[in-house]
Amino acid sequence: MFTSSFPQSLDIVTSSVAAARDLELFVQNKAFIDGIWVRKEQTFSVYEPSTAQVFGSVADCDLSDVQLAIESAYAAQKSYYSSTTAAERGGLLRKWHNLIMENVENLATILCLENGKTIHESRAEIAYAGSFVAWFAEEATRSYGDTIPSSTPNTMVMTTKEPVGVCGIITPWNFPAAMICRKVAPALGAGCAVVIKPPSETPFTCLALTKLALDAGFPGQVIQVCPTKNREVASELARHPLVRKISFTGSTSVGKSLAKLASGTLKKASLELGGNAPFIVFDDADVDLAVEGAMMSKFRCSGQTCVCANRIYVQRGILEEFTRKLVQRVSELRLGPGIESSSTQGPLINRPAVDKVKSHIEDAVSKGARVEIGGSASEGAGYFMQPTVLSGVTRDMAVAREETFGPLAPIFPFETEDEIQKLANDTEFGLAGYFYSRNVGRVMRVARELEVGMCGVNTGKISATESPFGGIKESGYGLEGSKYGMAEYQTIKTITLGNIHL
Repeated sequence: MFTSSFPQSLDIVTSSVAAARDLELFVQNKAFIDGIWVRKEQTFSVYEPSTAQVFGSVADCDLSDVQLAIESAYAAQKSYYSSTTAAERGGLLRKWHNLIMENVENLATILCLENGKTIHESRAEIAYAGSFVAWFAEEATRSYGDTIPSSTPNTMVMTTKEPVGVCGIITPWNFPAAMICRKVAPALGAGCAVVIKPPSETPFTCLALTKLALDAGFPGQVIQVCPTKNREVASELARHPLVRKISFTGSTSVGKSLAKLASGTLKKASLELGGNAPFIVFDDADVDLAVEGAMMSKFRCSGQTCVCANRIYVQRGILEEFTRKLVQRVSELRLGPGIESSSTQGPLINRPAVDKVKSHIEDAVSKGARVEIGGSASEGAGYFMQPTVLSGVTRDMAVAREETFGPLAPIFPFETEDEIQKLANDTEFGLAGYFYSRNVGRVMRVARELEVGMCGVNTGKISATESPFGGIKESGYGLEGSKYGMAEYQTIKTITLGNIHL
């Protein structure tokens, strides 16, 4: 079985007094509005998932705070920021990137403690977040327009790309650094001011990144941060007429609500919503490679990723071998507080997350599934759930329809390629999908037929700065990252020059 380790105290997370003081400088608990750090009498608590104890308290903004932030961002954009050059904005992004990379350890420690993911994963996320800032520092200077041959004599038609306007940014707790940078860097690079509503579960990472952005030289009014636990207050970003674009990552239900609100002013929206990713292993696959891919996709961040394998389909001919090898790999995982370097699996974000995984296991077992390993929440402090593998899973179980968002790997058997195409697409979601095969013809067929925005073939890793990230169906619309990411924060203006012979 996998092992677990729980230290008596997590109070000391750095090796020296100097390092502890350095970390303390990064832990901001105020809002950042209209160019100043704002302390609020009303605060909310942030809990450390490894201990279920309070990590800190953060300013809880009200409606007037968010409205002031929007108005300040609008004034900054109109008066000066939208007229800065792409080279200037790219230079500021490069400075921000450099500061992020110089402070990986402090940022990773904050992220690890408030989110729960392991310190190794936290460091990797900070590097991943920084990669978006570096990418859009370059893309800022590559927003080209066009000249178009006119059908009218003595006339020229050309297009320019302009910043869309103030952008409302709402990010999730599972990637508190990467999601901030993946949204904010292209917005700033395009010339947009931003108002950020960070996740209430993990606001400290966003606030620390904001401090570094200010240190890099971004004007104070161009970045506004309004922590709040009040959903109605956060929804002002979708309602307010001065906000011209909203970018949201989170649940499909909340995304639909925000889309309705945004339609009131016809503002642009990018929505990266829920997933129910199929992970398909054909009998001609490299089984060992597929097992490693399943481990990467399913158990990274304790299964709390929107693109993780939610339904693992294995063809009958290799079902027993795949299951045995996956269980062996899961048994090697080490469950424990993320700050401990020996941990490979941290806690889930909160108690409801643990309860959801448990309910999916109980539902499946009651309908005939078998627990091959794990299956229980760990006793003691914190929100720990054992990595779990279920076999004998069928379509009538909750895990076939609902996104678990936890360390649960349900294995469904299948017989034929035609059957699995129907099973894989039998969901309202369409974010990510994975499959393993060494048959070139099958690779091309299945990649074409899977109804997803992102497809991993013989790999469990599909997220990278240069790769477009986004889904279809009820997993949302809009793309992040890649060469397409900047366009989400721009509009195209057509300029027609007539009578140019004058």
